[in-house]
Amino acid sequence: MANHPKVSAQKRARERARQERQKEKLARREEARDRPKSAAPRMGNEDPDIAGIVPGPQASPWGDDAPWGEEAEDADDSAGPKAD
Repeated sequence: MANHPKVSAQKRARERARQERQKEKLARREEARDRPKSAAPRMGNEDPDIAGIVPGPQASPWGDDAPWGEEAEDADDSAGPKAD
């Protein structure tokens, strides 16, 4: 019978830990629920992750490439005058 008090104490400790985890979860849920309310409202239907992106060829981030289409024109000009 000496084993019963030890088991009961462990069980109470587990139950207290479980209740604490539940309280922490509830606090996190409430915080997450309130977070969107405090965020700045978005203007329009535009997704903020892709705001300002233009479809089509993009400029080189390093700035060392000629824009699309100019490379082909430069190659034609370097061949010399065209014979008519």
